Amino acid sequence: MPSEEMNLVDHLAELRKRLIVTLLTFTAALAISFIFVRDIYLWLVRNLDQKLTILGPSDILWVYFVISGVCAIAATIPMAGYQVWSFVKPALKENEQKATLSFIPALAILFIVGLAFGYFILFPMVLMFLQGMAGDFETMYTAEKYFTFMLYMTLPFGLLFEMPVIVMFLTRLGIVNPVLLSKSRKLAYFILTVVAVLVTPPDPMSDILVIVPLFGLYEVSIWLSKITYRKKLSREQAELGQQLGAE
Repeated sequence: MPSEEMNLVDHLAELRKRLIVTLLTFTAALAISFIFVRDIYLWLVRNLDQKLTILGPSDILWVYFVISGVCAIAATIPMAGYQVWSFVKPALKENEQKATLSFIPALAILFIVGLAFGYFILFPMVLMFLQGMAGDFETMYTAEKYFTFMLYMTLPFGLLFEMPVIVMFLTRLGIVNPVLLSKSRKLAYFILTVVAVLVTPPDPMSDILVIVPLFGLYEVSIWLSKITYRKKLSREQAELGQQLGAE
């Protein structure tokens, strides 16, 4: 077998191994979360004035799996980040390995911050707006609809808040750079605005409360990319100087 094909097979085997470890971590986290899911459920509905309705025996099971799934994702993110780092580690220099490894804790922290932003700020704001619109109607929330709505208001922001760390990681790998990010600013702003408008009520204040943090995240990502890119260039120049000096 040619060496190129052997390398491809080795890479695929390594990728399969990393995916299996991540999947097993998610499964274990899901099982642990399911043990405590009722307590989590009661905490999430603590401010509701009414009990949620279920329309079938399996509805509550679906709700519990959704809650456990989000908790499992949050718990799995550090391991998933470590597996990605381990997969690309052979292609990194020693100083790059140490630098990119430090990004992993930030992935988990920013995901939780994003969930908190969605749950404590966006979700109650949108829910209050919709309840105001439904003032002339008899309201009855089903557990499935309520938690689906909560999921839409929280999980996307947990993922979007990962943007700064992902940009730093890709900058360190040389895939993106601050110049590219700056040139793509208008397109990025357009996409973020569309996301904000889709997940918020149709009033300008709600849109602004979501758009401003998302724009801020993108600008922070560019700023962090600049810092990472300068450090990367400085290290490369220092290494080149050492090589020339040795010659």
